[in-house]
This record gives sequence, C-alpha cells and structure tokens, in this order.
Amino acid sequence: MSTRIFPPHLDLPPLAGMRGTVRLPGSKSISNRTLLLAALAEGETEIRDLLDSDDTRRMLEALAVLGVEVNGDAASGVVRVRGCGGLFPNGEGKLFLGNAGTAFRPLTAALAVAGGRFELSGVPRMHERPIGDLVTALNAMGAGIEYLGTPGFPPLRLTGGAVKVSGPVRVRGDVSSQFLTALLLALPMTRDGALVEVEGELISKPYIDITLNLMERFGVAVERDGWASFRIPSGTRYKTPGVIAVEGDASGASYFLAAGGIGGGPVRVEGVGERSIQGDVRFADALESLGIQVARGDNWIEARAPADGRIRAFDLDLNHIPDAAMTLAVVALFADGPCRLANIASWRVKETDRIAAMAAELRKVGAGVEEGDDFLVVTPPTRWQGAAIETYDDHRMAMCLSLATRGGVPLRILDPGCVAKTFPEYFEALASVSQPEGVPVVAIDGPGASGKGTVARMVADALGFRYLDSGSIYRVAALAAIRNGVALDDEAEIAALGAHLDVVCEGESVLLSGEDVSEAIRTEEVSQAASRIAALPALREALMWRQRAFLGRPGLVAEGRDMGSVVFPQAGLKVYLTASVEERAARRHKQLIDKGMRASLAGLLQDLSERDERDSRRSVAPLGKAEGARELDSTGLSPQAACERIVGWFREQVCR
Repeated sequence: MSTRIFPPHLDLPPLAGMRGTVRLPGSKSISNRTLLLAALAEGETEIRDLLDSDDTRRMLEALAVLGVEVNGDAASGVVRVRGCGGLFPNGEGKLFLGNAGTAFRPLTAALAVAGGRFELSGVPRMHERPIGDLVTALNAMGAGIEYLGTPGFPPLRLTGGAVKVSGPVRVRGDVSSQFLTALLLALPMTRDGALVEVEGELISKPYIDITLNLMERFGVAVERDGWASFRIPSGTRYKTPGVIAVEGDASGASYFLAAGGIGGGPVRVEGVGERSIQGDVRFADALESLGIQVARGDNWIEARAPADGRIRAFDLDLNHIPDAAMTLAVVALFADGPCRLANIASWRVKETDRIAAMAAELRKVGAGVEEGDDFLVVTPPTRWQGAAIETYDDHRMAMCLSLATRGGVPLRILDPGCVAKTFPEYFEALASVSQPEGVPVVAIDGPGASGKGTVARMVADALGFRYLDSGSIYRVAALAAIRNGVALDDEAEIAALGAHLDVVCEGESVLLSGEDVSEAIRTEEVSQAASRIAALPALREALMWRQRAFLGRPGLVAEGRDMGSVVFPQAGLKVYLTASVEERAARRHKQLIDKGMRASLAGLLQDLSERDERDSRRSVAPLGKAEGARELDSTGLSPQAACERIVGWFREQVCR
C-alpha cells in the first residue's frame, strides 16, 4: 500500500497555461465494482490497472474480513481474486468502509443476499449519506437490516435474515444510482432471477451502464426496459472472465481536459477514449458545446482552447455526468457570461453537500453564485481573488478548485490529502502539465562535486531570483528526525516530519521553525543522516511539496537531484552541470585543503567514481539528465564562467 504523506495545505501559484499528457489512474467506479464481482464469481480473476486509492483499499480490506483470497495489491496495479461463488467464507464481521459509497452500498446488498451477521460503518460523513431506500428494498425481501444510528443512514447491522425474491423489487432512482447498482450486483446470487423496478426518475444513468457492462463481462446479462425496469434471468451466476483491465478514470480526465480548454493546451489524457464504457467521457461533449476544441482516439482524448479564444456561457442539464459536472462549475469562471448547471440535486448527498460547498468556494475567488436545490448559476469574476480553499474532505472539491489558479491568482488548497480517495497523484499530474504564470524556474543538477551548489547560488544572484538548495531541505529533515528521536529507517514517521517542516531559506541562512540551523545541519551526524533518509521514497514525495512552496516571483533557481524531473518538471531551463571526475576530485581536494583538512587526491578520485556509479543506479532519483536538460561540462571553467553560460541560456531560452 502507498505510504504517501500529504502536507496540511498546498500553495499553488498562478498558472499561465497548461500543456502536456497525463496517464489516468484506474476508474474508482470500475475498480470497486470489479473487485466485488470477482469476489462473487466462480474462479480466479486477474484484475489489471486497479486504482490504488482510499476507496479501493476499503473494498480490499472488506473482502479480507469476509475471507476472500486476494493476492497482490493495488499499488502494483495487479491483483488476483479467488471468487467464492456467492458464499463468503466468513459469515460475520465488522467492516469499516470510510467514505466509500462504491463499497458501502454494494456490499450492503451483497451481504444481505449472502446472509450472515455483519456491522457496516464509515467516517462521520458516510453516516450522513442516505441509504434508506436501499435498506427498504432489501428488508422487503426479508434481509433484516437494522440502523445503528439515525434511521435511513449508516451505520448498519445485518442480522442474517433469509432473502426471498417473490415479486418485483422496487427501489427509488432519484437519490443515488448506487442503490440500483447495489441491487443489480447482488441479486444474481439468489439464482432465482429478479425484476427490479425503478421508482421516480433514474439519475446518473451512465453509471448503471457501467454496472450492466461489467456484469455481462462476468457472465450475467441483464434485460433492460428503458430505464424503468431491469430483469435478471433465473439460473444465472457470475463466472470469471479470467483477466480484466480497469479503464482510466473518466471523471479524473475532466480536470485535465478542462485544463487544456482554459489553459491553452493541448492537454491529452490517456486511458479513456471513444471505446470507454464510462458515461463521464461525455464531459468532452460538454466542453465542445462551449467552443473548446476536442479530439478523440480509442484510448485518449485531447482538449485545447477555443479557436477564437472565447469559452461560451452555457445552460446545461448535467444529470448524466454528476461527478464530472463539478469541473464545469470551475470552467464557468472563464466563460463569457453567466453559466447554469442544472439537474444536479445528487450533489447534495455526495462526499459533502457539493452544491453548498462549490458555491462557497467559487465566491472566494470572486465569482457570483446563485444556489438552488438542484442548480448553480455561476457568474465569472470581474476581479479575481486569491483564497484558501476548503476541501470538505472531498477529493473532487480539491481537484476542481485547483484549476482556478488559471485566473491569475495563487490559491491555498487545504487538506490536499483528500485526493487520495481516487487520485493520489493528482497534484503531481497537474504540475506536469502546468506552466506557472510569470514565475520562471531554472533547475540545476549534476554529479557530486560538479560545483552545482556554488554555480546555482551565483545564477540566482545574477538573475535576482530566489534560491533553493534541496540538499539543505533534506539536512533539515534529518536534524528534525534526530531531535525528535525518530529512527532513520522509520519511513512513515520521517515522511510525516518532512511534510510538516517549517523551513525557510533566507540568503545563506536556513531557519527551522524560526531557529537558524545553518551550522547545525552541517555536522557529520546530520550529513550522514541526511544521506540515509534521502533514499526514502515517502520522504522525497513529502518534501516535494515543501520545495514547491519556494516557487515565487520574480523566479527560482532550484538545485538538486530531481528538481527538473519531479519537483519542477515544467522548469523553463534545466541544466545538467558536470565535469570530468579528475576535475571534480581536484576541486574537492582544494576545498578541503583550504579548510585546513587533510585529504588524499587519489582517495577522493576513487570515492567520487564509486559515488557516481552508486548514484546512477539508485532506485530513487538516480543520477542523470532530466528530459530536455542542457548539459554544461564545466571542466576548465570557473564558477563565474559557468554562471555566465547558464544566465545566457536563460535569457536566450526563457526570455526570448
């Protein structure tokens, strides 16, 4: 499982544009449906490209409690599930399902039909999300489900009542399509066949299409009469398809397609396309109706700004794409007039009350917003405002509102870790296609003793830019670990410390929580500790956020191993500063002698050669040129000459 650590907030700079390609993570909706179907089927199913997120972890944990054999994990992208043929090995247990509606609702139905004694609970918000219509339908068949708190809402106790299908099964369709999905997934377990009738208008119909498509892949074909009734033939049972791959997340694609539309583009998403079974790919159609240019392939979609530069105001019924529709609320900020998002009542019962939450946060950036029971009207800002964006423990709020930085203002995203629900790498993916507005970056890397620290500081002084010495950040993390008594091999604790470091670089001084630690981080103990913890992937990831916080006007010179490849992949100038190993050894020798220290030139030469070999083979941030970097061999060059060469490149490449 991922050890990803998020900071308490992220400061995002204003963006001048967006361009690039993003490979999407697996769809949450498909991942959790597929896991449950594989568990209910006969035979073993290999699931490829499974989403690794909070919601899928909750489903995998639940299957483990139920005794379902699962090999592999979502972090590897491949799991193998040995199906139980509808009879879970464990007939009782307590399941904690977080805020995962795609796990809670279907598991409630599946366990009710399978029989047994279970308690299902989640986070407080899950206990505010309605489930009464599903419970009523199941109890009408004899399920015997009890509420452990507020009637109509989780948590639940299943008492193992015998389920019998003796007539049509009725369920409301106008609150959540997950109620219907849950029944459709569970009822084939009875082998008796069933007719499910929908009361009221069925919302989010494309999600039912996903359910039906996946059921058919597992051997159960449902007969549909429009959207009013669904017949499951008697005698059907789930059988493994052998191998099944999870599509990329079409809802997640919406953020990057919107980024291409409002940020110039083109931005391409890979993992969904014309053959997708997900209804949210129709978000691209909505963008086209606004004038945004869209191209499609079998497994990709690409968006770029309108040919005339004008995003047209809209009035759209978005009942068919409720999750992706949230992204249109942010696109509305860039339209040429007020925009109406209609028929979105289901937003009220999602991870948060999304209508109220979106209205509140859009107002913060300067928009005019009218809020109704099932609609929003968004009037673009006449004057943009920077803001701290509340995310309400809702992944889509964080991802949607991050796009508002295209308005030319910085934003602080509070609790960015909520994106782990469906898209843990979202902010890295956003950074990979983002071009910060008016904040040029020079990223300098190179082998040990190449002079990159000295030269980078000189370049920063010459340009009047901020300076980031990434090595000092790792030294500060090491000092914090030592002072807090954290073991240097405790990756999770080290990463948690790194994510919350209060570190400031002022000139040649480094401050930790206001204390000048410039000398303290240069001790041998700290140096050795920094070398050890720098190899921890979770720490490097946590410190990425701290390093990005250094980005600011008028610009930044960032020196370090992964500055141009990971931390600032859109840097306007990337430099790989090197020199012959003999030259680097001679420089290091002179440096040590000047400090009054004894040193062997031959020993230094051997040490640097061995270090280059180790660094080039590291699994984390290996030594090498970042994509698009310009190489500068400084053999025979003074630091001043190297600085002048880089400043010249900057003016030629970035300032032209």
